[in-house]
Amino acid sequence: MKFLHTADWQLGMSRRFLDAEAQARYSAARRDAVAALGPLARETGAEFVVVAGDVFDANQLAPKVVSQSLEAMRAIGVPVYLLPGNHDPLDASSVYRSDLFVRECPDNITVLDRGGAFDVRPGVQILAAPWRSKRPTADLTAAVLDGLPVDGTARILLAHGAVDVLDPDPTNPAHIRMAGLTAALNRSAVHYVALGDKHSRTQVGDSGRVWYSGAPEVTNYDHIETDSGHVLVVDMDLEDPKHPVTVLSRKVGGWRFLTLHHEVNNSRDLADLDLNLDQLADKDRTVVQLALVGTLTVTDGAALDALVDKYTRLFACLDYWDRRTNLAVMPADGEFDDLGIGGFAAGAVDELLEVAQSGQDRSGAARNALALLLRLNQGSVA
Repeated sequence: MKFLHTADWQLGMSRRFLDAEAQARYSAARRDAVAALGPLARETGAEFVVVAGDVFDANQLAPKVVSQSLEAMRAIGVPVYLLPGNHDPLDASSVYRSDLFVRECPDNITVLDRGGAFDVRPGVQILAAPWRSKRPTADLTAAVLDGLPVDGTARILLAHGAVDVLDPDPTNPAHIRMAGLTAALNRSAVHYVALGDKHSRTQVGDSGRVWYSGAPEVTNYDHIETDSGHVLVVDMDLEDPKHPVTVLSRKVGGWRFLTLHHEVNNSRDLADLDLNLDQLADKDRTVVQLALVGTLTVTDGAALDALVDKYTRLFACLDYWDRRTNLAVMPADGEFDDLGIGGFAAGAVDELLEVAQSGQDRSGAARNALALLLRLNQGSVA
């Protein structure tokens, strides 16, 4: 028996650094990643899909987001089991209880709205540990696993949250206890644990039976989220009493959020940065965060501004990572000798140079003025 394990769709997610046009394409890509599960299920022979929490980014969403999301789920074409997570818990305002969701929910969708067992087919169960608030006060899997019989039933546990062995916060009362998962697996009461919350694809422990699928479409930069954009294809042997599993990963996401670290001190460094940005494919689906350090002349600083301006128009988003960017722009000796100006204008340039090199509060404004003067002189400002 094969099924697809996915999580953290967070449909309706917005990213503050995307403009309206890029945000619309990003939202569509997130729905496309969901709809792509249909062809993947048919290709692999997967009978159903489990979504381990955070199907929606929030409980309060625009009606259009809910309707479009449900249509994407309908397109999957096989049964889909949705687990409420920390972004969309089963609280009083739950999206799953809204009139719109209830009215338009496709027949292939089942919301796992209670803790415990859901029958998939004879001999196969899903065990659900849904969130009912954003701050659980206990391990939600403990009650679900307590007293499970070992009766040959193949069981898939669906849970959302941080496993204690991976979370650096030992005080989190909602930790999923790895000891409890291991005990249930070892006595064959549970045979696969499908986790959500961690957006990077991650195997937990060495049993091969406990996985975070990661988000099917990227949600954060690659220094935070290292391996997203995947769905897991789980093959469980129902003939073997121990129900062993084989887990394969398939790429479904199409966007990238990259952080580029570069040292830039001269025109050669700028040329290297230019080449690296130029060679990145699918720029309209790529978000780039620049972490630049170095000292540039005013001429090279203006060249960097022009380079960033160019690629800002090409990428879905390109911006600086302010906390990791440390650029100094200082006029070089003789840098403004060949402007071909004299008199009052030349005196003004000399004054700007003096202020720019002084380190005063006005030095940044002076350097910006000098950079603009160079660009005007070179005809690079429209």
